[in-house]
Amino acid sequence: MRGGLALSLTAVVLAAASGARAEEPPDAGPSKSSVAARAQRQTPDAGATLAADEFELSTTVSGARQHVPEQRASSTVRRTELQHRQPRSAPDALRYEPGVFVQQTAHAQASAFVRGLTGQQTVLVFDGLRLNTSTYRQGPNQYFFTLDAATIASVEVLRGGGSTWFGSDALGGVVATQPVEPPDASEGPLLRPTFTFRGASADGELGGRFQLEAALGRSSFLGGVGARRVGLLQSSGPVTSPADGSVPDVPRFDDDGRTQLGTGFNELTGDARFRVRVADGHSLTAALYAYRQFDAPRTDQCPPPGARSDECLTYTEQFRTLAYAAWDGAFESGVQARAAVSWQRQHERRENARPASFVLGTGRDVVDTFGATLRVQPRTFTPRPWLGLTVRTGVDTWVDLVDSRAWLTFDDIGVTQERSRGQYLAGSSSVTGGAWVDLEAAFSERWTARSGARVAWAAVQAPADPESGSAAVAQRWFPLAGHVGLEWRALRPVSLVVNLDRSFRAPNLDDLSSRQQTGAGFQFENPRLEPETATTLEAGARVRTAAVTADAWLFQTWLAGAVGKQPREVADCPPQTPACNASWNRFQLVNAPGVADVRGVEAALKLRLPWRLGVRATASWTWGEGPNLVARPADPSAPWTERVPLSRIPPFNGTAELTWQHPAGLGAAAALRWATLQDRLAVADFSDARIPAGGTPGYAVVDMRVWAHLSRHILAVLVLENLFDTPWRAHGSSVNGPGRGVIVSLSVSP
Repeated sequence: MRGGLALSLTAVVLAAASGARAEEPPDAGPSKSSVAARAQRQTPDAGATLAADEFELSTTVSGARQHVPEQRASSTVRRTELQHRQPRSAPDALRYEPGVFVQQTAHAQASAFVRGLTGQQTVLVFDGLRLNTSTYRQGPNQYFFTLDAATIASVEVLRGGGSTWFGSDALGGVVATQPVEPPDASEGPLLRPTFTFRGASADGELGGRFQLEAALGRSSFLGGVGARRVGLLQSSGPVTSPADGSVPDVPRFDDDGRTQLGTGFNELTGDARFRVRVADGHSLTAALYAYRQFDAPRTDQCPPPGARSDECLTYTEQFRTLAYAAWDGAFESGVQARAAVSWQRQHERRENARPASFVLGTGRDVVDTFGATLRVQPRTFTPRPWLGLTVRTGVDTWVDLVDSRAWLTFDDIGVTQERSRGQYLAGSSSVTGGAWVDLEAAFSERWTARSGARVAWAAVQAPADPESGSAAVAQRWFPLAGHVGLEWRALRPVSLVVNLDRSFRAPNLDDLSSRQQTGAGFQFENPRLEPETATTLEAGARVRTAAVTADAWLFQTWLAGAVGKQPREVADCPPQTPACNASWNRFQLVNAPGVADVRGVEAALKLRLPWRLGVRATASWTWGEGPNLVARPADPSAPWTERVPLSRIPPFNGTAELTWQHPAGLGAAAALRWATLQDRLAVADFSDARIPAGGTPGYAVVDMRVWAHLSRHILAVLVLENLFDTPWRAHGSSVNGPGRGVIVSLSVSP
């Protein structure tokens, strides 16, 4: 199969090269200035057309790629695409990106799998600031959902290891979000309010946002407040098992067989961004972003499989607050720099109600993260007319302080008892960071070599809790990360790239000290875990012309010391942990004794056609396998293999879009999202109620979109989702996708 894929890739590249050869002018040889430009160039993104950019409504969008290295496999979602697609959340905005698969544990939670990895094995970045904390759990988490899509200008996805630039956790990839910027103060005084109203029929969503932009002198401001109320999500009906046609225990349905219990939530958002130009080329930014989510059930635990319908685990409070100050400078010498200090608070409160037992369990976790980062890029140095050298360097560090508490309330006697520990150990702390350098050498117009390295530090501390049998944790590591890459510009529109990357993830407080209910069962801590590392080899081809943008990538990742779930018996449960004893399955995280493999193929194509038509298509295939963490059974006839599939690897999936846009501001699109059956299941997947018996069935979902930019002051969007009312579920999700419905949005800027 590898040989066939390589031949197919070669054929695509040769065909594109032959088609573009006629457009290539004679090569007159490189000049000093052209080499410098080559070393600093930014890869163009053909995702947004001129018509779309002309009618951007009341937002200032930075078009430069600021966070993701351009030589790597990556893609970008721009503001116009967010406006026209009307995603329900920030993760939902990534459904059309190659190599990305979005899983939903709840209607108010979604996690992006990048090259088969997610959660604590990917990094989330906002305006260059790390969002990951030391409590990100193994597997999907809900935290990217806490970014308000209305404040996002673009989302860049780096696929593959990225620890050189972004530190710990960047094994599968990086999701880097760029915020909407205040208006340009140099254009003169400005005061512009914008009102946005939005509704959706599938979940009864009603919401809106008020935004204000202002500029005067050297200062500018952008701020807004938003709110929405989301009800129970109506699907197209159950997704049945491909093995026996049975209906999975998750989710539970109302009597109509379409409305999913354990869905719905309420949301408040607020943001303020102030920028002042202190001198030519220098600016200061102060920003505050607040997200407040209330009463969001965890669908797979509301109710849990086999439990009464009134049992429910609800995130009553899911809050995130981010405040930071940043300085951006561009000196006459050509040096560019950015320094930032930040504070982030992640606040989470959960209630687990079991009325039949007259018991209410409550947990509250608060993580305060203090960060500082500095990035510097000098002017490109050209010691020879044919050589351009660019150096980028930086240092960053992030400190987490954790408070965690838990209570048990007995409703029948009105007594509340505080537990000796929460999901984490109160007083825990974590430090992660590093110093890095990146070098790019451009040789003539054809060759570019890149390399970089990071010296990192990570330390985790947690106190002991004798009453619950929790051991103290005091671990520190000094991992190394690095990468090398080579790009050959075979023809002006065609580039061939090969990269080798080594990234790492240091165990965090969730690995070393947490106790929690997961989809597969109850999971408890392992304070003896060691870092996991990923070595990724990737090869890609790119085509960039006025009419065609194409990418194709092959990758192979070797995961050493990969952290996975190992089954445990009731006798292994920690003391004073009734949830562990009562669970159907129990797991402990361990480092795999061998090497796990993740490999795949990704392809993306964008075409500009006559009559203002455009076509966009993606396809991604990922395969994962690792050592079997279940001990070999004593009975030699019992089924057992040394290597097994990795958990929740996405199926073969892709997208296709046909768009039409008119210069007057009218546009329409038809979009297809599809996935095939995923029946390669890990050991933990068989006990996960979110995955039907025999695997998750494939699907094909069609959406239609129409939009109208009525001058620069009004934007109206209508989305017809799931046009054919197809039952579907993303692999590993607790929630089925929306059934046939409409989403409407109206933005007015008087």
